[in-house]
Amino acid sequence: MAEFDRRLGDSQRTLSPRWRWRRSPAFVVVQVVTLACALGGCGMSSLTSGIGGSLFGSSSNIKTDSTGVSNESLLTAAKADQPDATAAAADLAGGCPRFTVWTRDGQVTIYEAGRTGDGLAVLHRGEITKTARECRQEGNRVTIKYGFSGKILLGPRGKTGNVQLPLTVFVTDAKRERVAQDAVRIDVPVALDKPIGYFSAVREVTFTIPEGARPGEFEVHVGFDRNIPGAG
Repeated sequence: MAEFDRRLGDSQRTLSPRWRWRRSPAFVVVQVVTLACALGGCGMSSLTSGIGGSLFGSSSNIKTDSTGVSNESLLTAAKADQPDATAAAADLAGGCPRFTVWTRDGQVTIYEAGRTGDGLAVLHRGEITKTARECRQEGNRVTIKYGFSGKILLGPRGKTGNVQLPLTVFVTDAKRERVAQDAVRIDVPVALDKPIGYFSAVREVTFTIPEGARPGEFEVHVGFDRNIPGAG
């Protein structure tokens, strides 16, 4: 028996690298995943690379965020106070640039003149609560269809009427330098008996990526423009 065990050990050491791979735990895992895909079907979207091509060939389109970009879906999410799913979906979006709210500019409070910071002097407050985007690439040009939604809340000094607030959307490269920018203005009706109004906006921004760069190295940001009277 000892002689048999010795010969078996010698035969395993002389196995070819390919045969040792087929006997390894990693190979078993690959076989299980392959079988699961064959039986249940694996989505092609999960196989996209960072530049928008798949493991089975190239594509002219970057993989997009499947949350959908429309005024209706964004408004519904805002009214339901659903959390922003952009961050969670970023890993699934492959090479599509992320779309995020810029630092603290996801909210802005407007006060009566000369009373900035006084909680009793608040006219209204704007909040961005949801973002989404889709992307496509043609050559070195990337177009992002982006959307965001949120709400306006009347404060103690708020009045019935339309609230207009400016926002800025901009694209940054890997060095955090701006390469494209878009200005957006929302117009939201509110009333004393209906102190919360909702808004949504869907636009497109296009920019050029330099040779050797990847779309995923860029980011798109949105935020309220604070360069208006009474902003705090």
